[in-house]
Amino acid sequence: MQVDAVKANAELAGKHPKEIVEWAAALGGKTIVTTNFGPYEAVILHLATQVKPDMQVVWIDSGYATRKTYLFAEKLISDLGLNITVYNPLMSAARRDALMGIPDVDDPQHEEFTNQVKLEPFGRAMRETAPDVWLTAVRRDQTEFRKNMDIVTQDTPDAVVKVAPVLEWTEFDMRAYLEKHDLPNETSYYDPTKVLGNRECGLHNRFTA
Repeated sequence: MQVDAVKANAELAGKHPKEIVEWAAALGGKTIVTTNFGPYEAVILHLATQVKPDMQVVWIDSGYATRKTYLFAEKLISDLGLNITVYNPLMSAARRDALMGIPDVDDPQHEEFTNQVKLEPFGRAMRETAPDVWLTAVRRDQTEFRKNMDIVTQDTPDAVVKVAPVLEWTEFDMRAYLEKHDLPNETSYYDPTKVLGNRECGLHNRFTA
């Protein structure tokens, strides 16, 4: 599948995220939405299932989420009837903790840790689900790297089309959407590959499209 990303971004700029999801679904290929069940993830999952109730949801579960995040995930899966596929690291968190722990961001092992708990399972998920279109909940206001992202990206004609429906929304917009649709939120979220909330984990600058 090939799209004219320049034209698409011009057309979609300023559009409501639901219109962007509808545009993505109308491309006709296999569309997936990825989630980590972190803060405000109910927004992208609600948008996706409003447009296509059986859209495949891919969750990369690092094994390090908080108890509240796991309970939140189960509630959303049930409430929204998510068609979910879970991908885990090849090594359990308990085994990894015994061998290397959770390396500090300055530790030489942190890159390998990030690869094990996030990048490898994500790459495996993309190969096995083989989507044409990938919906992601990234926003410009989250990290420095994301400020320059486009709503639609595709590196090569045969690459997955990456679509970020809520890219232009702020945290205020996300909160307003949750309230409007009576959706739950969970802020007790922990990503061991990022440590800081505004740090890029490596997924979006490695898997650009």
